[in-house]
Amino acid sequence: MACLGLYCGKTLLFKNGSTELYGECGVCPRGQRTNAQKYCQPCTESPELYDWLYLGFMAMLPLVLHWFFIEWYSGKKSSSALFQHITALFECSMAAIVTLLVSDPVGVLYIRSCRVLMLSDWYTMLYNPSPDYVTTVHCTHEAVYPLYTIVFIYYAFCLVLMMLLRPLLVKKIACGLGKSDRFKSIYAALYFFPILTVLQAVGGGLLYYAFPYIILVLSLVTLAVYMSASEIENCYDLLVRKKRLIVLFSHWLLHAYGIISISRVDKLEQDLPLLALVPTPALFYLFTAKFTEPSRILSEGANGH
Repeated sequence: MACLGLYCGKTLLFKNGSTELYGECGVCPRGQRTNAQKYCQPCTESPELYDWLYLGFMAMLPLVLHWFFIEWYSGKKSSSALFQHITALFECSMAAIVTLLVSDPVGVLYIRSCRVLMLSDWYTMLYNPSPDYVTTVHCTHEAVYPLYTIVFIYYAFCLVLMMLLRPLLVKKIACGLGKSDRFKSIYAALYFFPILTVLQAVGGGLLYYAFPYIILVLSLVTLAVYMSASEIENCYDLLVRKKRLIVLFSHWLLHAYGIISISRVDKLEQDLPLLALVPTPALFYLFTAKFTEPSRILSEGANGH
């Protein structure tokens, strides 16, 4: 009987030389997906550059949120923020390494994957067929193996490492904060990790196709907000503090990450010059900030200009 449904296939049960025996049409085992002939085939391909960039984006989300809340709750008087930033980076880096080591193939910093062909590959639960319009054949499986579940594994390791390392560090060095403020960055993580998990579960496929544009838009907006809030109007204001340069270079890295993700560097000689656009938003802000200063606009309005 022919397989119905977009993601139903026949699993190989026995193979002896040229003799192959396949089972009935149904769900493919984990680590396999259907081919054009409706047979389940193992995922043996290497992830594309775009797949790695997507995984890098999902790995950056908890790290950026960690850094944001550490900075938000540390305050100007706290000298522990730097150590907490480094600890958060260590936690996320170790979680990423452990996630790769426990993924198939186990023990190496390498994963095998199935190629993402279309948006529906992320939502196979929506394509379970009903041949007789009564009985549903459940063929839900991870057609984008392991891009969907590996993110959940990574978040779990991030959470475990944070709970093991961060409370001890904060208790030892966060002397500039009150007892009620010391662990607020950790409490914040206990909120945003479930949110990130739901986001991946529901919108993983949409994020896969939209993340380059999300990076560019958010990095541009946050850079403009930061420079405005810090009252940076010229290059001197930018250079007086090392922290401002770190924030600027971090946003430039995000700009470059977004540009590379959009172009996918398919044609190296054509795509690399696009990286020259990375400093453009900051330069544009510095050149035009003096024309949009509120005090100048109010004074000109009062003079009737």
